[in-house]
Amino acid sequence: MKKFVPWLIAIAVLAVVGGGLYGWWAMDLRWRPHTIKTHQAEIAKALEGAGYVSPKLGGPKLYMVSYRSCPDCIRFEEEMFPKLQAVGVDTRVIMIARADRNGQSKSTPPERATVAELWLNRSWKLYQQWTAVKPADAWTAPGVPPADGDAARTAVVDAGRKLVEDLRPLLKDNDVNFAYPTLIWWDKQGVMRGCACEKADTYRFVLKELGAEGG
Repeated sequence: MKKFVPWLIAIAVLAVVGGGLYGWWAMDLRWRPHTIKTHQAEIAKALEGAGYVSPKLGGPKLYMVSYRSCPDCIRFEEEMFPKLQAVGVDTRVIMIARADRNGQSKSTPPERATVAELWLNRSWKLYQQWTAVKPADAWTAPGVPPADGDAARTAVVDAGRKLVEDLRPLLKDNDVNFAYPTLIWWDKQGVMRGCACEKADTYRFVLKELGAEGG
């Protein structure tokens, strides 16, 4: 029996250490953003060239790629935007009208019209008016020119979809699997960071890196 005691102790120690490491991963590491180590210039150029809207604040830039009815995007905006904007973070929202899938439309005519208008004219006021309407499908895009049937505006909608497809492989090379919302920003040291921030567990890291931790 004495021969087995050291083995039992070793197994117990390994179990405790392993459990601790798993707990650290589950509670902390898995939610942390990733440093964008490759394709920085391509990603930055794609974001800067997109039709984002923002409150035009003077602080750090945070890009959020979103679509109107995305529940995780709505939650992040409602809970985090006030805290971020309070410390001057320029919340730059890139709205997408998702492409059809398997013959099923993933966007509505008012949504496509509004996305095109936002990309073309960058109106934060229009964005706020749109997101204030609940539920999302109650929005009728009053006064906004339709995109359907307008080749130029349809091309703008398609440009948003292309942006997503361009970003997917670039971000994947940096261990960021594109999802909604995908966030890209620069931390206090000027390092490009990113995450697919679907879960609220990721929020504390975004706030900390953008100086809004105490918000």
